Amino acid sequence: MPPKSRTVVSKAKNPEPSKEPQETEPTSVKQLSQSRYYQLNPVTKRFETEGLEALTPAERQTWANAQLLPRIAGKQTILPAKVEREYWKQVAKDNLPIRSLRKDYEWGTDKTGRDVGEYAPQDLEERRRKQDRLAALTIEHERFLTKRDLKARGARDRKGNAYEITEEDIQQEKRRRAEMAHLNKELYNDRGSAYSTDPEWDDVIPIPAIEPEGALAAIAYPDDYAEAMSYLRAVMAAEEASPRCLRLTDHIISMNPAHYTVWLYRFKIISTLNLPVPDEIDWLNEVALAHLKNYQIWHHRQLLIDHYYPQIADDAEALKKLGRSESQFIAMMLDEDTKNYHVWSYRQYLVRKLNLFNLHELMLTQNLIEDDVRNNSAWSHRFLVVFSDPKASTEGSHATEYDAKVPSETVDREIAYAKEKILLAPQNQAAWNYLRGVLVKGGRKMGEVKEFSGEFVTALGDDAKEEVRSSHALDCLAEAYLEDGNKDKAKLCLERLAVKWDPIRAGYWNYRQQLVDVA
Repeated sequence: MPPKSRTVVSKAKNPEPSKEPQETEPTSVKQLSQSRYYQLNPVTKRFETEGLEALTPAERQTWANAQLLPRIAGKQTILPAKVEREYWKQVAKDNLPIRSLRKDYEWGTDKTGRDVGEYAPQDLEERRRKQDRLAALTIEHERFLTKRDLKARGARDRKGNAYEITEEDIQQEKRRRAEMAHLNKELYNDRGSAYSTDPEWDDVIPIPAIEPEGALAAIAYPDDYAEAMSYLRAVMAAEEASPRCLRLTDHIISMNPAHYTVWLYRFKIISTLNLPVPDEIDWLNEVALAHLKNYQIWHHRQLLIDHYYPQIADDAEALKKLGRSESQFIAMMLDEDTKNYHVWSYRQYLVRKLNLFNLHELMLTQNLIEDDVRNNSAWSHRFLVVFSDPKASTEGSHATEYDAKVPSETVDREIAYAKEKILLAPQNQAAWNYLRGVLVKGGRKMGEVKEFSGEFVTALGDDAKEEVRSSHALDCLAEAYLEDGNKDKAKLCLERLAVKWDPIRAGYWNYRQQLVDVA
């Protein structure tokens, strides 16, 4: 018997590596979604990448069953009972998912318009975590509202206990709403507001501003300002005066310090609640320093002083303290702007209100004039302090009329002071106007300063040698000559003003010449 041939088994070669590219880790939600779709539908992936011809008969059957599955499961395609039973057996055998992921699922966009499908998977997970947190907070928020409503209606729980809302409950709700507002802004760009998220304002129904249809210039208010104003309208309509309303006016003023109505409402709250005026003034100081040119601030301050004054009218020390603190703050404001009209107007009011006709006030004007001899506001205030002092003036005396009660030595002093400052700046109209006012108050003639005015005029009428260092001095000379009856000299002064020294007002000077003729 011949020996059996030995079968030589060749050593198997190492399998060649797959030519299919290795799948990379998905870097976006869309890629991850497609990866999972193909994991559940591997035959579909082969069909899309290699075509129907590359599939085996069994794979073709599986692919066809997968295409029919949504329609049969949804009863859109009806099969005979026997065929349907066989179909479902095949589906179970092929392990086809009845509810499958959609291949090209639209994830939508976020608050910035970015496709959520472009998110990294971990970013989407973080977004879902925030959404879950927001949902949980919303549930707690609804519970708080329900509990508060039950308390307001006087309801009781199953044990007969009344529902209570503690301060801790309110603080928790505030924190909860703040977190909800933050999450809403992050997730959906919903800004929310300080009032809609504050339990303290839940009882107020805001009244929004409604622009008339077809308005030519509708105002696009910022959202936070429009929302705050809607709450302001509501509390003003209800004539509410409360600490929360005071805080509301503070907020609105911080956004629009020129809102006159808000200032008036704020004063109404202060006066109704009889809140401490010094505290309000301390707050007002900060606002004034931030908004130097705001008129409403100073009107509000004046209302506060009028309200506060009767409370301390009999307390000399309190009046002195108020005058000192107000003067110090005004000085601070004038350091920022020495010609601030609103500040000077308030200072004149304060001098009259608190009777601050004293040396300190006079020296203040002197210091400011020393700093800037052309500071017309300081000159005007000096005139008030000197010639409106109740102890040395007639009550109700007009600024441009003679007052016999003004001491002669005061008039002499102020004439000398004005002359001194005129010599520093001969063309400074403020000092000349002050000099004129002093002469009128003292009942003096312009002739008293005729010689002084003449110091600024040389060779009048001589075109070659004429020199005028102050057109205001020439004007005073014209009046002085007219007082003396020298009409020719008076007209010459006015003519030279019109022709050479102040031609921009030639019409006025020519009119003055006509008045000389009829004098």
